[in-house]
Amino acid sequence: MLEFSHKPVMKEECMQGLALKEGGVWFDGTVGGGGHSYEILKRTAPSGRLIATDLDDEAIAAATKRLSAFAGRFSIYKSNYKDYERVFAEAGIDKIDGAILDFGISSHQIDDADRGFSYRQADAPLDMRMDQSAPLTAEIVLNTYPEDKLARILKTYGEETFAKQIARNVVKYRADKPLKTSGEFAEIIQKSIPAKFRFGAPCERKSFQALRIEVNGELDGLYELVLSLTRRLKKGGRMVILTFQSLEDRIVKEAFKYLESPCTCPSSFPVCVCGKQPEIKIITKKPITASEEELQENTRSKCAKLRIAERIR
Repeated sequence: MLEFSHKPVMKEECMQGLALKEGGVWFDGTVGGGGHSYEILKRTAPSGRLIATDLDDEAIAAATKRLSAFAGRFSIYKSNYKDYERVFAEAGIDKIDGAILDFGISSHQIDDADRGFSYRQADAPLDMRMDQSAPLTAEIVLNTYPEDKLARILKTYGEETFAKQIARNVVKYRADKPLKTSGEFAEIIQKSIPAKFRFGAPCERKSFQALRIEVNGELDGLYELVLSLTRRLKKGGRMVILTFQSLEDRIVKEAFKYLESPCTCPSSFPVCVCGKQPEIKIITKKPITASEEELQENTRSKCAKLRIAERIR
């Protein structure tokens, strides 16, 4: 088993975005290897408190070890960040001073062949679960979903132009034998996409992304989560969100836009009847992206977009 490792993307930008201060209660919804959490605890010493969640047992173990110097000031829960209300209730907290959500998959998860996240590892099992105890795997999706559902997932979550062809060929392949490895799925993708379109970014990337999103339900309830978690911030508290693909970023952008907007009544109404007032100030009118220096040091930061909002009510 690989030692858990993950280099947090745009670490300094995220910390500045949180506007950290001594003390307070902070939430890291995707603790990973503990990189962002470590900085939060260090910069809010001596009394800042951290609540963190993650679904990956290996990540939780690695983060717990990394944060051991701050014993008594942090709690990590095995939980989806979308279930933060239960976690907050268990931790005995109501409002928070700031929150960070990092939607990226960790370097460790990509590099560990047993997890099946990467199309570069031909013999890897079709797993892709963030939570290794979850019942749904990529193998189950590919071998049991109807062709039309597979195509819809590849098109919606991967924005794959050749989704129908890939789904059709998956169904043909599994009629003879079930798919078992990442390599088998990657080969089907390659054969489904005309040669003249197999250039630039690896042609497997979109379909593997779509499959991972489906297995982990990554976009389910994401819009509502951004709204509700932002409303748990104290006045002046910051929400910091790192996304790594356009679907996530679009959802975050729209949620922030709604929270910042005043009246939502139709323009034909003579007066406002909804009573809505702005709840946040968007700090990043355009998302922050990785610096040239970071791109050279960490190529996985290339797709990252950072959005920040501040609670004003």
